[in-house]
Amino acid sequence: MNKLSILLALSLGACVSTGDPRTPADQFFERMSILCGKSFAGKMTAGNESDASFATADLQAHARECSPREIRIAFDVGEDRSRTWIITRTESGLRLKHRHMLKDGTEDPVSQYGGDTASAGTAARQEFPVDEFSKAMFTKEGRTVSNTNVWAFEIEPGQALVYELARPGRLFRVSFDLDKPL
Repeated sequence: MNKLSILLALSLGACVSTGDPRTPADQFFERMSILCGKSFAGKMTAGNESDASFATADLQAHARECSPREIRIAFDVGEDRSRTWIITRTESGLRLKHRHMLKDGTEDPVSQYGGDTASAGTAARQEFPVDEFSKAMFTKEGRTVSNTNVWAFEIEPGQALVYELARPGRLFRVSFDLDKPL
């Protein structure tokens, strides 16, 4: 081995050994934590005819409750303030749950649905396939079409936060402008 090869091998070894020890889920959670205490306007960027109310309403995300383990983001659709996204750290990644409240202040029968990350994802995007609890609830409530849901969040600090719902034949996305907090 010549000197150049040895130096190159040592340099590459140094790069590998000094890498970021945080997982993509940790990095993603840190990016989401930057939103805490702030609100952002959004717009629907993908949807279908069933999403007409989202296309015409004022959409806002409010990161109101944050801890080292959990972030709660209220998602307002016009005057409807019944939705909250809950992102929680788990032993193996992250969990997303959707909390829906009725006008009388009680929890909607279709609530607490979501799932856990099934792959590492990236610092910018995490996906949450539907979990067994949600499948059972959707089936009980006659919403079996949701049994293949995959939700995702994307975040580029200072630029955009994107919420996504995808399943065969369906894509719904809302993008929030992080450059202009409300």
